[in-house]
Amino acid sequence: MIRLFVAIALPEAILERLESLGGGVPGARWASAETMHLTLRFIGEVPETIAADIDQALHAVSCPAFELTLEEIGSFGARSRPRVIWAGVASSPALDRLQAKVESALVRMGLPPEGRKFTPHVTLARLKGARSARVGEFVAAHNPFRAGPFPVAEFMLYSSYLAQSGAIHTAEARYPLDR
Repeated sequence: MIRLFVAIALPEAILERLESLGGGVPGARWASAETMHLTLRFIGEVPETIAADIDQALHAVSCPAFELTLEEIGSFGARSRPRVIWAGVASSPALDRLQAKVESALVRMGLPPEGRKFTPHVTLARLKGARSARVGEFVAAHNPFRAGPFPVAEFMLYSSYLAQSGAIHTAEARYPLDR
């Protein structure tokens, strides 16, 4: 079995800026630059024999290159019990089209459809027992937030191994966008 997801890698300068935001929220496990990305589709655990079919389906996705801008810091979860701190993505019809094409290609090759609505974001921290007031203060202190625009010329298939120290992501394949 192999754990897979489809994502957009972020430029080094954006990663450094996002990583520099980490800290100041007790109970937060901050993401490192090596694990930050913009997920287009979490696939999950699949037999390794299906990985080649996934790769073939993703190679068939055709979409023009585009630019993205990150904006806003926020959190997921109930206000009284936040679970994640994230950096949001400015509205992007091009990103929405790419995500829809990736989803469609994966469903056509036999994967079940994603049950959740696509909410583009970059996870900055996972929270366990973080005080909601402190998370709210962090979010307020870092908004307004803006990073980019930056070019998106490809998307990638990653494998993910869950280690004691956190997830280890490995780029398995790259899919260039049309220029």
